[in-house]
Amino acid sequence: MTAPIDLYYWPTPNGWKISIALEEMSLPYAVHLVNIGAGEQFAQDFLKIAPNNRMPAIVDPEGPDGAPVSVFESGAILQYLARKTGQFCGRTERDRIAVDQWLMWQMGGLGPMAGQAHHFLKYAPAMDPPNDLPYAKDRYRAEVARLYGVLDRQLAGHEFVAGDFLSIADFAIWPWASLWEGQQQSLDDKPNLARWLDLLAARPGVQRGRALAAELRK
Repeated sequence: MTAPIDLYYWPTPNGWKISIALEEMSLPYAVHLVNIGAGEQFAQDFLKIAPNNRMPAIVDPEGPDGAPVSVFESGAILQYLARKTGQFCGRTERDRIAVDQWLMWQMGGLGPMAGQAHHFLKYAPAMDPPNDLPYAKDRYRAEVARLYGVLDRQLAGHEFVAGDFLSIADFAIWPWASLWEGQQQSLDDKPNLARWLDLLAARPGVQRGRALAAELRK
């Protein structure tokens, strides 16, 4: 019997990456909620697992050589789980190169830019006093649109992001891309992205991962 992986989680796009991967990989896991609104990510016990005070993080009691291991940073967790299971990382070295490229594209591009778009378009204007900054709103809205154009062109020739196989790159990108409306984007000129969003959303594993603790999301 495989021991459950401890998942330190809150229902955000970065958290969904890992809950979706665990569901799709059929790995047992135990959820430990980290309420980022209440500052629980700064607790000393959590910092021992995730020194950058960000969730998600995992502890695998059956890590390398059977010894426990903790992993932080969502991209590193996805790569670890793919290596552990041999799933969703492609069959060939060329596949793996493609997966890594698009995973890094999400980690370094779409995630940070979409996160800034959410902040300046939704949260900053609602602050007291409001911080409604047209330059920041325009900048991040435009950069997210550019990135979605890149993704749409990639998906024009492939069923999934890294090729014709489902991978951890899809699990990394979908949670952020699924929130395109909150980023004030349009799919009217991105039919390939729209198709892919629906394709992933129809998967039971994606649905279960996305629904984890959804009632706590604000």
